[in-house]
Amino acid sequence: MEKYENFTYELDGNLYINLTSKCTNDCTFCVRNEKSDYFGHKLWLAREPSAKEVIERLPEDISRYKEYVFCGFGEPTIKLPVLLEVAKEIKRRGGITRINTNGQANMIWKRDVTGELAPVIDKINVSLNEATAEAYAALCRPAFGEAAFAGLQEFAKKCAERGIDVWFSVVDVIGEEKTEKCREIAARCGVALRVRPYIA
Repeated sequence: MEKYENFTYELDGNLYINLTSKCTNDCTFCVRNEKSDYFGHKLWLAREPSAKEVIERLPEDISRYKEYVFCGFGEPTIKLPVLLEVAKEIKRRGGITRINTNGQANMIWKRDVTGELAPVIDKINVSLNEATAEAYAALCRPAFGEAAFAGLQEFAKKCAERGIDVWFSVVDVIGEEKTEKCREIAARCGVALRVRPYIA
């Protein structure tokens, strides 16, 4: 597999920030299992960038993009110190920040990191993907096993309590019954649920 240094890429009027190719999940449906690019952006990293390298790739005019989204082929919170430094700079300049995550940051870092995220992150999209711990473990194959399902819910709940705009996302192919169960989980955590169409 070819690897690149695409630390940032543009999509839908946003600038996406690609910090790592490592992930604590090994999702059966992940696009990276099939190819090295996403909508023409080659995202497998030859190496992980420093905060300085990412900041150098931010535009002078921060309003050029609607949002600055930490999302690539890996789990962005694995690179938490880099993420926080870059996000702090974006916020200093008046930009809007978002993380697309599997919600396992507190498990990865073995502590509650939501207090560090709250001052510099505006929005967090947590991939819920399934309606039960067993189904989630089978679909996403997390390093933390079935415990990851409760862990990501606790993470989302704590982020929401700190004032971050948080939502769970699921893909429409899971069906109405599971979607309804996911809606109940989201309500218990005090966050919204967004159902998105499956992208082949």
